[in-house]
Amino acid sequence: MAMMVMVKKNTTSLIQKRFLSTATVSDNGGRILMSPPLISLDLTENWNPTPNHFTPPHSQPRPRQIAVAAAAPAAPHIIDGKVIAEEIRDTIATEVRRMKDSIGKIPGLAVLLVGHRRDSLTYVRNKIKACQQAGIKSTLTHLPHNSTQHQLTLSLSQLNQDPTIHGILVQLPLPQHLDEDKILNFLTLEKDVDGFHPLNIGDLALRGREPLFIPCAPKACIELLLRSGVEIMGRNAVVIGRSNIVGLPMSLLLQRHHATVSIVHALTKDPQLITSQADIIVTAAGLPNLVRGNWLKPGAVVIDVGTFPIEDSSSEYGYRLQGDVCYEEAVKVVSAITPVPGGVGPMTIAILLSNTLDSAKRAYGFT
Repeated sequence: MAMMVMVKKNTTSLIQKRFLSTATVSDNGGRILMSPPLISLDLTENWNPTPNHFTPPHSQPRPRQIAVAAAAPAAPHIIDGKVIAEEIRDTIATEVRRMKDSIGKIPGLAVLLVGHRRDSLTYVRNKIKACQQAGIKSTLTHLPHNSTQHQLTLSLSQLNQDPTIHGILVQLPLPQHLDEDKILNFLTLEKDVDGFHPLNIGDLALRGREPLFIPCAPKACIELLLRSGVEIMGRNAVVIGRSNIVGLPMSLLLQRHHATVSIVHALTKDPQLITSQADIIVTAAGLPNLVRGNWLKPGAVVIDVGTFPIEDSSSEYGYRLQGDVCYEEAVKVVSAITPVPGGVGPMTIAILLSNTLDSAKRAYGFT
């Protein structure tokens, strides 16, 4: 019974906090991120009828088809995630120092890794390094591939109760014998800095609601678009991939920014046709060179979240990362594109640090 009462109190507290802005603000009142609170983007859904709105379709004049030759685009803007992420991390480091000087506390991030996937090991290594550079405490719990569900929940339980840990990251994907949903549900909502808890995803989907955390990779994509001056409202956007990690939350976040969103997945008929009509493409399929130059319309903006390890003996770790987009073809067509690596990856880590800082500020009541 005591546990049930504690859960109810925590839930009430979260409901009260949910409508607070989750945007990180620096000590001079300036924003660390350009991404605004989602609730501030909500607009009244007023449909204005056109002059032909009530005219039967057969009596409406058909628009005249005009052939327009696509001009060769100028050199595309390469969206440098490394540079933008470094700016954000520097500001976060300043905020962490201010917190430490003011209240003697610093944010803490715990990473839980299961198995030895090479890409996961790389991501975790980069996240821990970024924490160190920003002055954020980091811990790593590395469990073997054959760990049981009980072993994971036991580790998570300890992290949930640790007051010096403000963010918990379960590195996905987990081995197939583990139930990701149950693991993510076990996370304390206040420490779900990856934003994968069902309540966070639910608040992301609903107008008028503000999630405590937005998933890092989708939020990183939006931040890159905003900082590159890309208009999102009213644009046709295609999200390739519908995973719970990137594709689904990305489509929801683009909708909250008032894009017209289509989702392309493995069972979509004629994905090339759908993608070629998009102003903004965010791809997260994890299939190298899936998106070729003829999938893209001239002037489109491409955010490539896909990463796939390719054997490369000349690389430091024996492999290199390849994106979903055939970069050499895409740069001849698009107006802006993120490289792989060096695009979304560094930004995702910067957003993770930002979410962890936000969580620590909430926990300590620090502004």
